[in-house]
Amino acid sequence: MQLDSHIDAIQQDLASSARLGDEAAAEAARILSDALGTTLHLRLLDLLGEAALELSGQLGNTMRVEVRLAGREPELVVVTDEGADTTPLAVGEDLSGRISLRLPESLKAAVEAAAAQEGISTNAWLVRTIAHSLHTRSSRRSRNRLQGFAQG
Repeated sequence: MQLDSHIDAIQQDLASSARLGDEAAAEAARILSDALGTTLHLRLLDLLGEAALELSGQLGNTMRVEVRLAGREPELVVVTDEGADTTPLAVGEDLSGRISLRLPESLKAAVEAAAAQEGISTNAWLVRTIAHSLHTRSSRRSRNRLQGFAQG
């Protein structure tokens, strides 16, 4: 995504508006326009970050939108959390392992609500969430990728 062309367009709009005034106004607009270039770039990145967060919230638990930077140019990427919908079981493995887990009532209620929202049992939700967490943790160690956002 080319932000520079959008920034140039905003700077040209400012220059066009300044031409309505005298020469001093045009010069002031030119100086201001040059000074605002970096700030405009950061504000547009902030806007893209907010849009990515809003879209991620609408996509559900298995997908998210990330803003990635290659130099100064951002890229919006839809990322699918592999294995989030299924529990990775080995061939012939069943769900026979048991753990007694004591939770605060508020956390238990939140887990039950999350499972109900997805239309699966509490046990299935916990198994999937734990498996996904372990998978994500091991795959994060093996990647050389920085995730996050820049704020100016």
